[in-house]
Amino acid sequence: MGDKINIGVDLGGTTIKMAIIDDTGKMLDKWAIATNTIDNGSHIAADISASVLKKIEQINLNHADIRGIGMGAPGFIDMDTGFVYQAVNIGWENYPLKEALEQAIGLPVIIENDANMAALGEMWLGAGQGAKNLICVTLGTGVGGGIIVDGDIIHGVSGMAGEIGHITVVPKDGDPCNCGKKGCLETVSSATGIRRMALDALDYNDSESTLREIFDRKGDITAEDVFNCSAQKDPLSEAVTEKAAYYLGYALGAISMVINPEMIVIGGGVSHAGDTLLKPLTKYFQLYSLPRIYQACTIDIAKLGNDAGVIGGAWLAKTKIKNG
Repeated sequence: MGDKINIGVDLGGTTIKMAIIDDTGKMLDKWAIATNTIDNGSHIAADISASVLKKIEQINLNHADIRGIGMGAPGFIDMDTGFVYQAVNIGWENYPLKEALEQAIGLPVIIENDANMAALGEMWLGAGQGAKNLICVTLGTGVGGGIIVDGDIIHGVSGMAGEIGHITVVPKDGDPCNCGKKGCLETVSSATGIRRMALDALDYNDSESTLREIFDRKGDITAEDVFNCSAQKDPLSEAVTEKAAYYLGYALGAISMVINPEMIVIGGGVSHAGDTLLKPLTKYFQLYSLPRIYQACTIDIAKLGNDAGVIGGAWLAKTKIKNG
């Protein structure tokens, strides 16, 4: 067959998503296997290899048809060598992921941080299609980020560029973050942070609230509950939403002053709030950037969902692996 085929792999703590994608972005197949974290994740490379080889045989591809594999993994990674310094959820420490996978499968492999992969996917085929300067923020349990300048992910000197979730936005009396600091963006704009702020607000406020009714009924609340109530004009929920949007807008305004992006793409579970989040976010983004910056920038919700990572992996293989 003429064009080469690319394989995208997105490694998560519970699931490994995989896809076979051609150079035009057409997805020929996608599937997933469970992440086997026993023995400190030492079986993962062999599991991926066996699954990919079985799949390409099933759909009548040859080894020679495959350009290579682009793989996203969590943790701290040396992009040049594909060496994982640490991936806590997987059990890897000082693990040569690229080398292990290349040996197992006999194909070239390129490794990238999983949040960066999602950003590349959105740039290629998602909400950021056609944009070369892009900020992608994933609002889930934490806050992940990928920053693309002139079509390439920024890594920085030690691979830590784009750690948007750990920008300090509450410099005084901020809540502790998993990274060891206090007041990170992750503590106020992630699903976890929004839930915590809402629970704090319920503690401090005795007024009637739809959110309180949900809490009384379920014994807990989620970020989704907060946004649903906010959309129904529940004052307490609106105040929490406004606060989360304020801090996110502040951080994105600051980053945009440095890189002047044409697109900001918001993904992750929190992005399902849609305009309930985007409207206040846009207001604060404009407040903390400059007219020439915000007039040139569109803020949109990510479009690829769970496929963003594998699509970004295929784009990496297509653009960065030079074997014909």
